[in-house]
Amino acid sequence: MPQFKCLFSILTTGVFIAVILCVSVLHGNFGGPEPENTADEVRIRALIKRAANLRENGQYDQAAPILSKALALAEQTRGPDQMLLAATLNQIGIRDKYAGQFEDGEKAYQKALTIAEAAVKDNYSASAESLLADIYHNLGGLDHARERYAHGEPFARRSVEIRERLLGPNDPATLADIAALAALLEGQGKHEEAEQLYIGVLYDFKRINGPESYDVAVNLNNLAALYFAEGKLNEAQSRYLQALAIKEKLLGQGHPDVGFTLNNLAVLYKTQGKLKDAGLLYRRALDIFEKTLSPDHPKLIECRQNYAQLLKHMGERGPIPQKIGVQLTR
Repeated sequence: MPQFKCLFSILTTGVFIAVILCVSVLHGNFGGPEPENTADEVRIRALIKRAANLRENGQYDQAAPILSKALALAEQTRGPDQMLLAATLNQIGIRDKYAGQFEDGEKAYQKALTIAEAAVKDNYSASAESLLADIYHNLGGLDHARERYAHGEPFARRSVEIRERLLGPNDPATLADIAALAALLEGQGKHEEAEQLYIGVLYDFKRINGPESYDVAVNLNNLAALYFAEGKLNEAQSRYLQALAIKEKLLGQGHPDVGFTLNNLAVLYKTQGKLKDAGLLYRRALDIFEKTLSPDHPKLIECRQNYAQLLKHMGERGPIPQKIGVQLTR
């Protein structure tokens, strides 16, 4: 069963919205009898797992060289369907997206997609098609991060179609696909359909994983972002606060995912006229991002700009650390 983690994309309002990423299959075969893993295959899986752990802790730069080693081994150890290579490329795409390196991520995903589509066509197996659904899902999420919402929608719908057929409509993997589709619909202004999908998956994730699971926090954040876009500020604030509490409990106060929701809540507070509260949250978010993201990461840049706009609105010229080459208007 794939695992699912979260990355936030930037909306034009300065709010970050979550798209759950599908992590590639690390175990199991891709059709036929269970093969005996070679030493290199075992090592590739171990490297991927190590890199995934680093990424989940926000250590994106540290994960990159480990995945490069895994890729070199996978290219030398190509099985009949090259599916381990496709899974490694999918992992690289995930890491690149987290690091804000969107073009590199797209290249990795497209290479993985070519391999997975050929495998499903020429030597079908459910595991191969499941990986294909992962890649479609992640391509949609990447388009969301790049604000190419309409372009990403077909990828998301394809992943939902495959997953519902393989696992049914209520499997957590299918729910994650539906949540990602909702995010792309929201980006296109299709709020009614997106809200229905968010509410449905939120209910199911609470039922399956409990009310304080990570998936619940992700979808609370997304639903809050939608309510914010619709001007339902009280409803948005309630969901953001719930999402923040769950993330702080599960991830710790210094995790970048916590910073993303702090940024969102700050945007909301600014809109409500709670300027001092917004400033405090922006500074907390920036402190987290400075410690966990690369200097040119899009999320760090966006949060800096949000804070600069707040200070300009307040008529202040407060200190904003200048660690990146971005000109801020004050």
